[in-house]
Amino acid sequence: MTTTERPQRTPEEIRHRHAENLGHQVAAGVFNPKQLLTSLPDALRKFHPRYQLRNPVMFVVWAGSLLVTAFAIAEPSGFTIAVAVWLWFTVLFANLAEAVAEGRGKAQAESLRKTKKDSVARRLTDTGEERVPGTELRIGDLVVVEAGEVIPGDGDVVEGIATVDESAITGESAPVIRESGGDRSSVTGGTTVLSDRIVVKITTKPGESFVDRMIALVEGAERQKTPNEIALTILLSTLTIIFMLAVLALQPFAIYSGGEQSVIVLTALLVCLIPTTIGALLSAIGIAGMDRLVQRNVLAKSGRAVEAAGDIDTLLLDKTGTITWGNRRATEFIPVDGTAMETLVDAVRLSSLADGTPEGRSVVELCAERYGRSAEPTDHEKTGEFVPFTAQTRMSGIDLGGRSIRKGAASGFTVSDETQRIVDEISAEGGTPLVVAENDRVLGVIRLSDVVKPGMKERFAELRAMGIRTVMVTGDNPLTAKAIAAEAGVDDFLAEAKPEDKMALIRTEQEGGKLVAMTGDGTNDAPALAQADVGVAMNTGTSAAKEAGNMVDLDSDPTKLIEIVEIGKQLLITRGALTTFSIANDLAKYFAILPAMFAAIYPQLGLLNIMGLATPQSAILSAVIFNALIIVVLIPLALRGVRYKPSSAAALLRRNLLIYGLGGVVTPFAGIWLIDLLVRLIPGIG
Repeated sequence: MTTTERPQRTPEEIRHRHAENLGHQVAAGVFNPKQLLTSLPDALRKFHPRYQLRNPVMFVVWAGSLLVTAFAIAEPSGFTIAVAVWLWFTVLFANLAEAVAEGRGKAQAESLRKTKKDSVARRLTDTGEERVPGTELRIGDLVVVEAGEVIPGDGDVVEGIATVDESAITGESAPVIRESGGDRSSVTGGTTVLSDRIVVKITTKPGESFVDRMIALVEGAERQKTPNEIALTILLSTLTIIFMLAVLALQPFAIYSGGEQSVIVLTALLVCLIPTTIGALLSAIGIAGMDRLVQRNVLAKSGRAVEAAGDIDTLLLDKTGTITWGNRRATEFIPVDGTAMETLVDAVRLSSLADGTPEGRSVVELCAERYGRSAEPTDHEKTGEFVPFTAQTRMSGIDLGGRSIRKGAASGFTVSDETQRIVDEISAEGGTPLVVAENDRVLGVIRLSDVVKPGMKERFAELRAMGIRTVMVTGDNPLTAKAIAAEAGVDDFLAEAKPEDKMALIRTEQEGGKLVAMTGDGTNDAPALAQADVGVAMNTGTSAAKEAGNMVDLDSDPTKLIEIVEIGKQLLITRGALTTFSIANDLAKYFAILPAMFAAIYPQLGLLNIMGLATPQSAILSAVIFNALIIVVLIPLALRGVRYKPSSAAALLRRNLLIYGLGGVVTPFAGIWLIDLLVRLIPGIG
């Protein structure tokens, strides 16, 4: 994986950077009560039956509201009208929860729409150039973009190199480099070229660009229920059917006992017993999970990916640019076998003049800074034959006046015991050794050092507390990989890794029943990204990588994967906590309504009226009002998410049961009692 060209940041800066993101700032931050008012029109539109049918629990409440309203019109009374009004409020508040969550996404989408610009493309033809609207471009078209022009569509740079302003998409003001070949060739339509000239090969159809897809996703137009949501919906529907049958079965017993119940009371009982709280908030929780990712500049292609992130067992992380800063630099020259330092420095400099890699440039810079050598070749040196570094030879050097100087990995040379010892020591300390030789005689070793990012060990400890195994993937030799892994605190490492090795590791983990997440940015990462359960592609990467992954990080920050896992965990915990709270609620409402229904027939049930509710009617109405209001109270929590602290599954279960289970029992007792104090003041009910 290549290192992102953006300025390096500390993990703390990375975690808080999204708060400064101009593109999505409108949706970030704490829940604002004004959102309830602005989302009200959308909530009212959701009263249509086609919306209600999507949620079986709330559809039952909607149908019950219609039924009670019909009775309120036919035989109006204060109690019947009050119950009908609050049942409709229950449906309204459920609609409002979803509308607020969707409204935040629409605000983000509107921000993204402002970045879209109608541009004229300079399309290349067999005879030259032609100017066409950007909407007429097709996959495979080649377009020229120069400084000051807007890139007309998504594609890959096939010729040239340029700096590009992507602030409209990412909110990042620093320009980025895009160049042909390699893993930084992808460009996004709507961004602006700041310098130079590039030729872009279009890879998407009009209307299917990256920005178009982002808009559709954050608006929820393509949102589908995840497997966990479907399973929970089935559970809630089953509970609703069971409670419906139980309520229907009560009437024959009530008639037999001489205490026939009205349809209004039975409907109120049904609505209060079915899990309306989680039924109303379920969709909002899922939408809010994707919203939290967008706030962090991550585009999730589906809710399934967010959920999967919360269930991850194994995390694959590239060493370079993720665990370490990725900018390995020459820090020391070590002569061997009696070689003079001056001789070694001279050879080291010559061997690196043609090495355009960051490591090669750092060698020349160290020669200049520490030993006063020129960073540019002399006229005499220019007459030599430079040997540039390639991934195949893994060497660089120069042939000059009968001298053949080479620099590369120790495996490419025949080395002495002293040289091998130094190479092993550097590797064991986490550095990278490069051997320098002249005419096959080894002169010395260059130490390249990479630095582990601060705070990584603590973050990996947090992941371990979550039960997640971390694996560092690197192309380094095993000794270097082991030293870096120990310093960073990862659980395991894969050294000298090739693309097929990543695939094999992912498959091995998945065959063991584990879910795997990884990051990637190159075309060679695409198969592994597609194979992983959560594949996070870097925005700087190729189109193939972005298509293969199920998430795209607009900041191209590989450490973001750790945050994504935390957001996924938070989503699952929020859903579980509110489900626990909702079901626990029913216990208190049971104690409020059932004694009120049958106290006249069975006076002994008065002992269960532990809240001291005034009358059967006030008890029923109070329970219905509480059932509606608790939805509004919990909307901010559903959108913000339950606070997540890394801990074991058993500890999380205990915490949920204690806070949301016990809280779900106690809160309705207090709430219904307080509401009853007000309801009993209403004439004809109290």
